Amino acid sequence: MQTANADYRQKHMALRTHALDFWMARGSVVVVAALQLLLVNDFSWGPRWLAPLVELLLLAPLSVATAWVQTQASQATTEAHFHLVSRSRRLIRRAALALTVLITVMNFVALYFLVQALLGGHAGSAQTLLIDAVNVWVTNVIAFTLWFWSIDRGGPASRGLSSKPYGDFLFPQMSIPDEHFKDWSPGFIDYLYLSFTNATAFSPTDTMPLSPRAKLLMIAESGLSLLTIALVAARAVNILA
Repeated sequence: MQTANADYRQKHMALRTHALDFWMARGSVVVVAALQLLLVNDFSWGPRWLAPLVELLLLAPLSVATAWVQTQASQATTEAHFHLVSRSRRLIRRAALALTVLITVMNFVALYFLVQALLGGHAGSAQTLLIDAVNVWVTNVIAFTLWFWSIDRGGPASRGLSSKPYGDFLFPQMSIPDEHFKDWSPGFIDYLYLSFTNATAFSPTDTMPLSPRAKLLMIAESGLSLLTIALVAARAVNILA
């Protein structure tokens, strides 16, 4: 009985994720929706408000479901309970990934229309072009933060339960032989930092991608960031000059 209780305590520790991380993820989706509405030029499919509305409508039930599953996980005492929690987490994770896909696609569409307008010679003023370029770049950083946070080690709610011998990213804390970092697990801020540095340096800095999907995501983010900065922002600066 003591061994079983110890196993359950260990699972509870592995399932535990700081609530602040989930709130920051929800807040980042709200920020993305606001940025999409604040695009100066019309660089969206359909009405400007459609994508933000869909994202917020997906976010609301997703947040409720996540809170419910977290409560169920904290009350789980048997293997059957943990299996039910794990299945619910997988469904929620798929819904969260679908929301992330929507955000990423809509930002790519905005960048496509922005570049098309620039190359076609019918873009807005240099000032609005710069504002929209910054908007697209910031959205790109947030979108890939959500990607990194959602895929690494089975996702934020199950991080630590993955049977894989390694995760998608190797953070510097994982290489430090110190008891303080023995049970360390990356949080939302760590993935935000990873996304920001990858979007500015166009390469890994202190955190290394390990899996093929992590490398492909970092390539995609660097490519979109390079396109935004080098082509759009640089062109706008030339116009201003």
